[in-house]
Amino acid sequence: MNGKLRNMATIYIKSKDKILLLDRIGSRVVKRSWCGVGGHFKAKEINDAKAAVLREMKEEIGLNERDLEHFNLRYIALRPVKNELRINYYFFADLKDGVKINQNCNEGVLEWVDIDKVNDRKMPYTAQIVMKHYLETGIHTEEFYSVTVDDHNVNIISLGLS
Repeated sequence: MNGKLRNMATIYIKSKDKILLLDRIGSRVVKRSWCGVGGHFKAKEINDAKAAVLREMKEEIGLNERDLEHFNLRYIALRPVKNELRINYYFFADLKDGVKINQNCNEGVLEWVDIDKVNDRKMPYTAQIVMKHYLETGIHTEEFYSVTVDDHNVNIISLGLS
């Protein structure tokens, strides 16, 4: 490991029994697949995952923090890929009633997906692990989880912070 890091922040937004997914097209890091809204940190955000995800959310779908409820960082995931460590910060939130999302996202195609169908979508490896855990366990708690992933092992640990 050469010490190179790639920091990314993602938010998954729920509305009733659906989760907003983005069919991301043209990403530098992720081949075409379904994921949440988000992206890379800017230099000034390096110590503030929330600032990064709020900026990405505003750019991609026109939302602000005031448009959400129960907005929390729930997972931090680490995965070595090639010669870098990818660090993903996963936020989850509920969309407030009456709030509209900008459907003209320049990052890909947005779709509200039934919660019980989310895991049927092709997602980046780490996002798939986080979403599976969230829908089975995390959705029922307020805990914060650490996830470490490589090609052979997955470890998910509750850090007990809420």
